[in-house]
Amino acid sequence: MALIYHLAREAEWQKGVALGTYEGSADDRRDGFLHFSTGAQVVVSAARHRAGERDVRLVAIDPAQLGDGLRWEESRGGALFPHLYSSLDPKLVAWTKILPLGDDGAHVFPPLD
Repeated sequence: MALIYHLAREAEWQKGVALGTYEGSADDRRDGFLHFSTGAQVVVSAARHRAGERDVRLVAIDPAQLGDGLRWEESRGGALFPHLYSSLDPKLVAWTKILPLGDDGAHVFPPLD
């Protein structure tokens, strides 16, 4: 199965790694779930919600690792987005990578599944 992706601010991610549980951003906590995107959605999500931000970490995970807390829900334009209704154990992730900013101020992504 294809991976799904979360855009974490580095300080929040490192706090979660140190604690062994990642709770997400203030927006995630307000909404009651961790926001994830598919590979086809994450570039637009970054432009919308993390534009120009440095120290954004792309977190990649196999959705099968997330169990019953993962729900696919309608969001932007009626598309289904993955939402995790629990905290995330950082040990479950497939990989993470800091996203550099390009000359245009947009995040530069690695190849995605």
